Amino acid sequence: MCRRSLLLAIALLFVGYVVAGDTPSKPPQWSFNATIIEACSCPMFCQCYFTTKPAGHPGHEGHGSEHFCRFNMGYKVNRGSYGTTKLDGAKFWVAGDLGDDFGGGQTEWAVVTFDKSLSKEQRDGVAQILSYVYPVKWSSLTTAEGEVSWVASKDEAHALLDDGKSGEVLLKRNPGMTNDPVVIRNLRYFGAPRNDGFVLMPSSVEAYRVGEKAFEFKGTNGFMITLDINSTDVAAKPSGSN
Repeated sequence: MCRRSLLLAIALLFVGYVVAGDTPSKPPQWSFNATIIEACSCPMFCQCYFTTKPAGHPGHEGHGSEHFCRFNMGYKVNRGSYGTTKLDGAKFWVAGDLGDDFGGGQTEWAVVTFDKSLSKEQRDGVAQILSYVYPVKWSSLTTAEGEVSWVASKDEAHALLDDGKSGEVLLKRNPGMTNDPVVIRNLRYFGAPRNDGFVLMPSSVEAYRVGEKAFEFKGTNGFMITLDINSTDVAAKPSGSN
């Protein structure tokens, strides 16, 4: 996934989960620490963290070049809350495409699929928090419900949406100088002020298998990352800052 000037964009609003006329005078406090199994269509390591134009891919019938970053993210919340609602253990999936150039903060489409086990209150909380993690404006944003499974070790990570029928990310770690994973540190992940580093794991497969926008790639960019963000971070951030 990609960030840079995205952080200057309009915050992503999950309007389907905001109840009209129910906005509190004082926003609830929240916290969010989650690990993501993530992959995208860009080569390893995704150039979008250093430029606003995703990698090029051969166009229709091999003519020209088409730029896009089509991604899958399998989320598991380690610990978190939104107001009085606990988010510990919540799982969900985000799939989409950043488009050909996101320099203005405009992105193409995304689908957020909540695990069936999540309550409405948990979904509401996750949706609001994601608007701060990914401060972009989607041309199309929808939500869905499914079953998210998630397992990871230092050598391999595997996330499935509906047992793989709807989506799949399988990552295997890059070899390093030791038996530990290769990690990129001191690189920001979107709007999250803290992370434990990008644990590099190229994708054996990254696929979204639903509808007209389905896609599948192999041998592309992949990583695991644990991010951390809370309402104090958001409140302390000056307007218009990166």
